[in-house]
Amino acid sequence: MSGAGRSHAANNLEDLGWFVMDNLPPSLIPKVAELAGAPGAGIDRLALVVGTGRYHDEIVSTIDGLRSGISEMRILFLDAATDVLVRRYESTRRRHPFAEAGGASTATLAEAIEAERAALEPVRATADVVVDTSDLNIHQLRDRMAELFGVGEGQTMRITVLSFGYTHGIPLDVDIVIDCRFLPNPHYVDELRPLSGLDAQVAGYVMSQPVTEEFLERMESLLAVLVPQYVNEGKSYLTVAFGCTGGRHRSVAVTEHFAGVLGAMGHEPAVVHRDIDR
Repeated sequence: MSGAGRSHAANNLEDLGWFVMDNLPPSLIPKVAELAGAPGAGIDRLALVVGTGRYHDEIVSTIDGLRSGISEMRILFLDAATDVLVRRYESTRRRHPFAEAGGASTATLAEAIEAERAALEPVRATADVVVDTSDLNIHQLRDRMAELFGVGEGQTMRITVLSFGYTHGIPLDVDIVIDCRFLPNPHYVDELRPLSGLDAQVAGYVMSQPVTEEFLERMESLLAVLVPQYVNEGKSYLTVAFGCTGGRHRSVAVTEHFAGVLGAMGHEPAVVHRDIDR
């Protein structure tokens, strides 16, 4: 989506050692990919950055063609909520590429954004990973890009474990969401309220509850079944999110626990606490 951080993401990839090419017409992408993969090209990781505009209706067919010939290809789609995109465009005073969607030069900014969203839905559907940048600043986006596209650790699937607060909205770019609001809330314990799930006192309180023990046991069994199946299916990215009311206590403690569980399974999950400081 225009305004979702494409330029920043491209810069992040370049910083991570990728060879980045921006704004290529889709008709040229297969040839560029062919040249990059030729012997002696010296390009190990190529990022082709495609925005919207007059070529958006060609992107899906181009992606389908590339997938048939390139095994290690990943599609990243950057998204953001409409109200966030409106604020970003209004602050920059740039013209939205869909400002004349449907031939209506008087289309509002929100209408232009929704027109772009509808046009890009087939592209979004092809994505291996969707990153919602609504709540990310440029530094957090950089960290997210490093988690997803950092250099070669030999992992077949990148896993992120994320905590969040329902008060601040359910994250849109996750695969599995687990609601932890049934657990007793440390917020109502005076000495625990100022702390977070990273503190031993809060983690101890959450983990010592009778219901927590059964929940952890069953969730561990579920992950033990699901994660290998995702790997077998060739999934490149998996994000598991644990939510509580504010995203500061229960979800943080549980996320830290399951990061350890996944580590014991042989994975190296990235850990993100989206709302811990809110």
